[in-house]
Amino acid sequence: MAQIVTRIAPSPTGYMHVGTARTALFNWLFARANGGKFLLRIEDTDRERSTPEATEAILQGMTWLGLDWDGEAVSQFAQKDRHAEVAHEMLARGTAYKCFSTQEEIATYRAEQEAAGASYAVFQSPWRDADPATHPDQPFAIRMMAPRTGETVIDDVVQGKVTFRNDQLDDMIVLRSDGTPTYMLAVVVDDHDMGVTHVIRGDDHLSNAARQTMVYEAMGWDIPVWAHIPLIHGPDGKKLSKRHGATAVGDYQAQGYPSAGMRNYLTRLGWAHADAELFTTQQALEMFSLEGIGRSPARLDFKKLESTCGWHIAHGEDAALLHEIEGYLAAAGLPALRDDQRAGLAKALYCVKERAKTFVELIEKAHFVLTSRPIVADEAALKHLDPVSRGILNELTPRLQNVSWTKDALEAFLTEVCATHGIGFGKLAAPLRTALAGKTATPSVYDMMLVIGQDETIARLSDVVG
Repeated sequence: MAQIVTRIAPSPTGYMHVGTARTALFNWLFARANGGKFLLRIEDTDRERSTPEATEAILQGMTWLGLDWDGEAVSQFAQKDRHAEVAHEMLARGTAYKCFSTQEEIATYRAEQEAAGASYAVFQSPWRDADPATHPDQPFAIRMMAPRTGETVIDDVVQGKVTFRNDQLDDMIVLRSDGTPTYMLAVVVDDHDMGVTHVIRGDDHLSNAARQTMVYEAMGWDIPVWAHIPLIHGPDGKKLSKRHGATAVGDYQAQGYPSAGMRNYLTRLGWAHADAELFTTQQALEMFSLEGIGRSPARLDFKKLESTCGWHIAHGEDAALLHEIEGYLAAAGLPALRDDQRAGLAKALYCVKERAKTFVELIEKAHFVLTSRPIVADEAALKHLDPVSRGILNELTPRLQNVSWTKDALEAFLTEVCATHGIGFGKLAAPLRTALAGKTATPSVYDMMLVIGQDETIARLSDVVG
């Protein structure tokens, strides 16, 4: 069996859509799971709308998601001469013909057909069977000589057998009169030349498969395996758009979602394997198959995305999390970590990564180790520093000098303080949180004291009791 080769071919005319990211992920998973190649082609033939910034956003989005591609990214525009060469080869084979019809003549033909009651006017060029001796000396387009009877059948791994009537498919232009190739031709030539064996893409391209099949057949090339996956809809069941929230891949990084969680969630978006919900990338590679892709549109569920990401943060390796947190800060335009903050966060990760659904929440939980004295408490936290609480903190602060700095010893000491004053631990924990973090929602006071250390703990309490 030949090596499996897949590709993703985004257009750099805007941001990289989350739907494109999922398509890239499915292609990557299928290739990597089967020891194949995963290629990247930038479809930059729209020169007016394609931008270097959009291309860079695609590369960054792929890199953030961990979707490494084989070889260099290919520019479709750079292959335009090759595309034209194939169009002329089709002419020589007799599977395409020169068409001299003008736009006005085509528009007139369609208007006449509609006036005659035709529901769909397929343009039938008068030049299809014309004697070459009658060809005028003027620019021409090259059109496919598509079959006019019978059917074109697409055997799709996801959609099943899909049939198209050939009388509903026109003799599409493959090379315009200005010598530029059309998308339909360029895609097929590039996929053939790149050795693509499986075309896995959105089902909005399903009708294109019929026309593109004709190009493969006209050139005598092997037709790839088709797999057209349903699009992603918003929570309301409508086509995903900006009104639903983030649609660009870069937005998800800037909003603090971990890439491992994003990969897990996107893998499950329209694909299933038994009851697997939460899994590592390695596990996804072991489970993934095209047969697991459903036919119905998938709905983006932000709550499920957050819970999936929370699981990956909680189970992530600290070094990898720290690295990705720094990437998040850069993507969000936030200040980079200082050396002391990086060291402190590394020490605190064990107690702040639990139940954090995003890096935004994790950073908020880690505020106590990222801030520095004097601690500025928020209004809610300040309410817990009443005179009685200050008095208790004033009493216990000097005694902390003689406490062994372990969780058991600290717990025993603070439990004794509470018993002495006849209060529950919550009454003591609240002012301690205010002194140590300036906030009411923090990791446990024991974890904070252990992370910042004995000297810093005493210094912060001393600032409060004055």
